[in-house]
Amino acid sequence: MISIDRMTDEDFERHALAIFQRELGLDGLARFLRINLAGSGDYTRDRHKWLNGVTIDDIMEEVASRQNHSPC
Repeated sequence: MISIDRMTDEDFERHALAIFQRELGLDGLARFLRINLAGSGDYTRDRHKWLNGVTIDDIMEEVASRQNHSPC
């Protein structure tokens, strides 16, 4: 695979959408596109709501938990 820094924006988008489809399925991909390509909303404001009270330790625990439960 080509490295991210050498990809065109179109290549990057194509690879990203393939990953979303693989991880979320077609219905999840469609939902993601509907929600995120509409161009409305305030991501920064929403992110502060989602992460309110979350610490870096919380995030690291979540990452470790997902790595421990991966099917690989």
